[in-house]
Amino acid sequence: MGRPVLHTRLCDILGIEYPVLLAGMGGVATAELVAAVSEAGGLGVVGAATMPPDEIERQVRRIRDLTSKPFGVDILLPSGVAAPPAAKNGGEAKADAPQLPSDLRTLLPQPYQEFITGAGKEFSLPERSPAKNEEFSQGMRRIGFGPSFSKAQAEAILDLKVPVFASGLGNPAPFVDAFHAQGGKVIALVGNVKNARRVADGGTDVVVAQGTEAGGHTGRIGTMALVPQVIDAVAPTPVCAAGGIGDGRGIAGALALGCDGVWIGTAFLVSREASWPDLLKQRVLAATEEDTRVTRLYSGKTMRNINNPLIEYWESQKIDALPMGLQGIVSGEIMARARDADKLELLMNPAGQISGMLHESRPAKDILAGMVREAAEILSAGLPARVKAQA
Repeated sequence: MGRPVLHTRLCDILGIEYPVLLAGMGGVATAELVAAVSEAGGLGVVGAATMPPDEIERQVRRIRDLTSKPFGVDILLPSGVAAPPAAKNGGEAKADAPQLPSDLRTLLPQPYQEFITGAGKEFSLPERSPAKNEEFSQGMRRIGFGPSFSKAQAEAILDLKVPVFASGLGNPAPFVDAFHAQGGKVIALVGNVKNARRVADGGTDVVVAQGTEAGGHTGRIGTMALVPQVIDAVAPTPVCAAGGIGDGRGIAGALALGCDGVWIGTAFLVSREASWPDLLKQRVLAATEEDTRVTRLYSGKTMRNINNPLIEYWESQKIDALPMGLQGIVSGEIMARARDADKLELLMNPAGQISGMLHESRPAKDILAGMVREAAEILSAGLPARVKAQA
């Protein structure tokens, strides 16, 4: 049987065979998974939210060793990121990054320090040695906080001439002209109509409308309600749907809503190539549609995860999350100690509500091929056989 045909204008814009984009999942979508999706005809996207510029360069070079197909890199853009004057050599975050203390926990208000102590006792987590504490602090300082780090990341991506730049959070407008000048394309994720208009007005080539069903950072509006409103708001800019899509039925549904493609995370999170501990993949595969929970515990922003005892403990304490960055110190400290104790079930485990549809780990190329074939069959034969319609 030959390869199915599933083609939209998105394929022409991005230079890909199928209108299927890998969500840029941090810690999961690294070179092997990205290359596998691109090789299979979709667009692989690196989840580089916490990657310093030198790690982004390493990932990009590895991808280019594995495939000659287009791919993208996804970062988060906080407000206040300024446009680069020109592409520069990648490297560490710029010198205007805030100076941070040697022990980052001292930045936390007392209730959050107490939460860390309480969680340690609740889950019998070992205290970390001074050396491990310093290692954790160095890692967080290397990532940095705010616009300077994101700007350094974007400059590295420009310097590497990555074909597609994706903003998983924030408005990529300051970088659009620079990427367009070197032939690149820009994608932005949104969770409401207001932000969809904002990124489209900023020159984004493709808007991804992500519904609350999605894993990871997500909004409050369901995909079925959000997508048509975004399409109407930003036309003629192409729109991809995200959230609640894990098979060919979801792809066909998104195209029927008027989308030009889909942005898929959870279905690839359990792939063989995903850079994720097997225990966390198995928790996704074992989950039902009701086993996820939206929490601000891990990053300070709403994030859908497989529920776990640490999330339950956090929610029971009735304290507000700190801003992104500071909240990462809270969750990062606890997760580091959980890893030391081999209690991986306490770790951040992003996943969408489609988890209940997933039952096995397979190569990414097989996942993509199955979804595309099913969508093509539905659109070419399944729907006409079941629905009689005439304009």
